[in-house]
Order: sequence, then C-alpha cells, then structure tokens
Amino acid sequence: MEPKSVSYSQTTITELMIPSYANFGGKIHGGILLSLMDKAAYACASKHASTYVVTVAVDHVEFLQPVEVGQLVSLLASVNYVGKSSLIVGIRVIAESIKTGVKVHTNTSYFTMVAKDEETNQPTLVPPLLLETREDARRFLEALKRKELRKAYQNELNNAKTSLAVEEDLPLLAGERCVLGTI
Repeated sequence: MEPKSVSYSQTTITELMIPSYANFGGKIHGGILLSLMDKAAYACASKHASTYVVTVAVDHVEFLQPVEVGQLVSLLASVNYVGKSSLIVGIRVIAESIKTGVKVHTNTSYFTMVAKDEETNQPTLVPPLLLETREDARRFLEALKRKELRKAYQNELNNAKTSLAVEEDLPLLAGERCVLGTI
C-alpha cells in the first residue's frame, strides 16, 4: 500500500556558534557545520518519512563565507525530492550577526537520505512528496537533474580511471605543482 503523500517537509535548526567550535584561525570548523547540516537533513527527512533515515550522500559542499564565533547559524532544510526509499534534502545555511542583524548565506548543500525499516534495517517506502507550488515543482525537477548529472559524472570518472595510462599521461604533469620521483 502506497503511503499517504505528505506536505512539503521543512525543518529549521538555529544554533549559536561558541568558541569551542572554532579552528586555529578563529573561524567555525567546517566539520561542525557539516554535522549540523546532517542533523537538519535527518530531522527533515525522518519527519517526512515517519521513520529512521540514514545519510548516504552529500552533494557539493562549498563554504562560501566563513562563520564567526558568536554568530547565530540557521539551517533551513526542505525535502526537495523523494524516490521509493530515498529523499533529497536541500540545506541552506545562514549566519547572522547578533550585534548587527546582518545575515550571510554561507552554504547550500544537498543530502541524500534513505529511509530504513526499524525492525529489518532494510530500505522502506517513503510517502510521495506533495508539490503545492511552482517552487516545490522546480526543486523536485532540479533534484532530478542533479541526480542525472551526478550519475553521468560518476560514469565519466569511472571510465577515466579505467582508461588512465600512467606512462602515456606523465607529460600532463609538466607544469603542475608536483615532483616526480622514480616512477
């Protein structure tokens, strides 16, 4: 039986950035932000699926702006796509200065989550996503395109690795920042 469709699932997590989150340069560790993003993705996906979910992939993490100690970080998560057992959750990270109120977009990333049956630990069917607006439809279509491009990229990368001829391709290293030892 097909699960009932669920309205567009969204979750927001806000956390104050404290000194223990900082690296030696005084900025917030990227790993702290990734952990928070993973928690937001979990909360959003499990809310939609009404079951336990696991992270299976994270697409394109790029730190656009540094996050400072003392800023409030808000992670805006939304289910953008659902498959049979998978969900793609978009995460937008905003850092806000408490003193000035200035907000800065620091990251956007996409987490692929898979719903698991809590007894068998096998992938389980998730409810379809109810697309109520053009924006909902755009996000769903964009996620489909991202999946298609990721698959094509993975195939191309695998083909490049298997066809790599080290002896023939060594001249490509000329001008690169490397020193060849005895090869």
